[in-house]
Amino acid sequence: MAVQPDTVRTLFAAAQDTFGWHVRRAAEGGLWQDPTPCTEWTVRDLVNHLTAEHLWVPPLLEGRTVAEIGDRFDGDVLGDDPVAAWTAAAEASRAAFAAPGVLERTVHLSYGERPVLGYCREMTVDAIVHSWDLAVGVGADRAMDPAAADFAFAEVAPYADGLASSGVFGPPVPVPADADAQTKVLGLTGRDPADPLHAGG
Repeated sequence: MAVQPDTVRTLFAAAQDTFGWHVRRAAEGGLWQDPTPCTEWTVRDLVNHLTAEHLWVPPLLEGRTVAEIGDRFDGDVLGDDPVAAWTAAAEASRAAFAAPGVLERTVHLSYGERPVLGYCREMTVDAIVHSWDLAVGVGADRAMDPAAADFAFAEVAPYADGLASSGVFGPPVPVPADADAQTKVLGLTGRDPADPLHAGG
């Protein structure tokens, strides 16, 4: 799927915004201990996970390696104000990806070197899918933006056969061949749109 860098940035920012809306809903409703489609993760666990993922972005884009960053973002990164923690991490990662020329660089990830644009695409899919997870957890609208769903499906479809074996996703959930992109990407990533709290990863 040929997507221009600026479009990827726009999708990334929109996915962050969607996730942020659900984080605020969690805070307003006191929903932190509610379940999510991600196995064994509560709403707070999910928000903590994505917040930590975004905390990694600035130092990685500055050229640091995973080993150099170490365990800085392990454990609880939300503290007493999860909304503020998420917002700060999201704003910092968005700014890092928006820096002039940064998408032309290479980043050092746990599995090796990757173009920063590819890393941004991965983070965008991660935010899109986890926004759906969080929407389920807080009882919000689960509908993905169609452009976001199309992008996420196009990104993960080529790797469909190896997603479950990666250990990151649960076993794929069969969906109709004529399903929309949202349903297909959820199925590929081990999520059951019809029974979201009993499948996930």
